[in-house]
Amino acid sequence: MSNLIVPVILAGGQGTRLWPMSRADRPKQFLALTNALSLFQQTLERVSDAEIYAPALIMTNADYRFVVAEQAAEIGAPLSAILLEPVARNTAVAIAAAAAFVSDRFSASAVMHILPSDHEVAVDAGYLEAVQQAARAAEAGDLVTFGLVPTAPETGYGYIKAQAELGGGAQPIERFVEKPDAQSAQGMLAEGGYFWNSGMFMLGAGAYLKECRALAPDTYSAACAAVANARIDLDFVRLDEASFAKAPSISVDYAIFEKTARAKVTPVSFGWSDLGSWDAVWKTRNKDQHSNAHQGNVTLNGVTNSLVMSDHAHVAVDGLDDIAIIATVDAIYVGRLSAAQKVGAMVKLLRGDKNTIELTQAHRTSYRPWGGYSSVLHGDRFHVKRLFVKPGKKLSLQKHHHRAEHWIVVRGAAEVTKDGEVSIVSENQSVYLPLGCTHRLANPGKIELELIEVQTGSYLGEDDIIRIEDEFGRA
Repeated sequence: MSNLIVPVILAGGQGTRLWPMSRADRPKQFLALTNALSLFQQTLERVSDAEIYAPALIMTNADYRFVVAEQAAEIGAPLSAILLEPVARNTAVAIAAAAAFVSDRFSASAVMHILPSDHEVAVDAGYLEAVQQAARAAEAGDLVTFGLVPTAPETGYGYIKAQAELGGGAQPIERFVEKPDAQSAQGMLAEGGYFWNSGMFMLGAGAYLKECRALAPDTYSAACAAVANARIDLDFVRLDEASFAKAPSISVDYAIFEKTARAKVTPVSFGWSDLGSWDAVWKTRNKDQHSNAHQGNVTLNGVTNSLVMSDHAHVAVDGLDDIAIIATVDAIYVGRLSAAQKVGAMVKLLRGDKNTIELTQAHRTSYRPWGGYSSVLHGDRFHVKRLFVKPGKKLSLQKHHHRAEHWIVVRGAAEVTKDGEVSIVSENQSVYLPLGCTHRLANPGKIELELIEVQTGSYLGEDDIIRIEDEFGRA
């Protein structure tokens, strides 16, 4: 490789197959499922070698922009840019927009390593060698995908057919196979020459755009226009919505790889999982002598081959086999671990009911760029929340038309602005904010500020916020 590889991390998905922990407002890529770091942070660490990689380019949507920036900052990962997709249009146009941006920021000859943000990958010597092999092929103009040597007849992955061997570098792809049934998957393993489609790619920015222009012209023109008409918003780049929305919603496999003569696959055998279901999470975790994986407050008796996770309540399980139990503050999933692919169908049922749709959208704890809040108790005309504000952060200057608020400081010191007057409210002190007053909460200290907020009024929705000033560009 003559130049640094530009990592492009796709972090905009709203995965539902790991419900109830993964939800629309905080999907699995931002959760710590396998170790202390989130999957997104683990992806950033894999591309942190400054001798191989340039700072990463992140493709995400506006809802996740602050969590992306904060999680990168937490591990000290520099970023080239955070590009915000205005609407969901699948991977073909997302990668095309990244390629157009990289061509402008770096050069058309720059090689991009396209990485999903929610996979677990074991970095070993084989992984590093495969990256170099794929990068050399991409420099020569090939569009390269990574194909995992299958270890089981998995039905949750697509497959790639190729006459290729480990260590042999990038080889031409014969065909792609959709997610097969169990019998077909078994047949492909027996035949040989098939690889799992990992969803990871190595592409020259200019080479990809050239193929995109020839094979998917609508995608190409939408991506280029979206980048050309993008605008800067704080530390983010907002792709132009009118342009981006014209792109068809299609994956890079369908739009480009299944049509181009430049497609190649680099076979690899490093540890990998797309963590696309709870049984996939179970396979990656350490297990006890009864093949159980568990996390959080859990007691097991006579339980085998199961996954039990709790982030709040103590879960006691007795005498069960092949069970997945995932407990959060406001929802619990129980099902067969071996049938974990069906979680998506359960989420669809929940979304179809107005009484449960919120369980698929938001956690009891919501995160904001300044900290976040947890719902403690909700009634007809009151709502009790626990707020936490990071050191040095402040909320927007705002007011409400339908509710009053009462803040009680539990830990730290709060700087409160109330109708232009600023005061410090210390631990065990409180302040009342009448309906319609202009107010702001800030944490001037060096420790996290924690307080209880009691809202009262005729309407308590989050959309009853009139922002007057906001350092995060939301006013």
